[in-house]
Amino acid sequence: MKRGLIQVYTGDGKGKTTAAVGLAVRAVGQGFKVCYLSFYKEPDKWGYGEHRVLKNLGVATFGFAGKHPHFYKNVSKDEVRRECLKAVEFIRKIYQEKKYDILILDEVLISLRDGFLKEKEVMDMLDLKPEGLELVLTGRGATKRIMERAHLVSQIKKVKHPYDSGIQARKGIDY
Repeated sequence: MKRGLIQVYTGDGKGKTTAAVGLAVRAVGQGFKVCYLSFYKEPDKWGYGEHRVLKNLGVATFGFAGKHPHFYKNVSKDEVRRECLKAVEFIRKIYQEKKYDILILDEVLISLRDGFLKEKEVMDMLDLKPEGLELVLTGRGATKRIMERAHLVSQIKKVKHPYDSGIQARKGIDY
């Protein structure tokens, strides 16, 4: 790829991570090198199947800010902010290394929505992106400025969700 674009998958519907993982699988199938960085997920605890599969496909996977204060009351907002800033530094190192064709920042937009990252910090990530790197951001909370800066924006809208009728997340379907 000569020119990498910026993709955003946002909205309140299910399928943002699924779309990004599908893109990763497609890219690996074409010989691309992919890095997948997730926020607010604990694959060792919850057994996210996509993390296992991506690793088996040779995708470099990393996680930051595994615990969100909404679900873990003993985790402070300052602690999550520090973890998110570590992720920003890690992303800068990835930019410098230039060894990946695609970088997926799964749920990074939650960091923005919930105030753990500032819009300027995310915009800087977009502006500093190496030209040949495809950058994918997922999560609820994409701002107008981020959507304007992106080349592709998918707004995934919830029409109906099993959770609304009391059905909990299902292994193999939702994680």
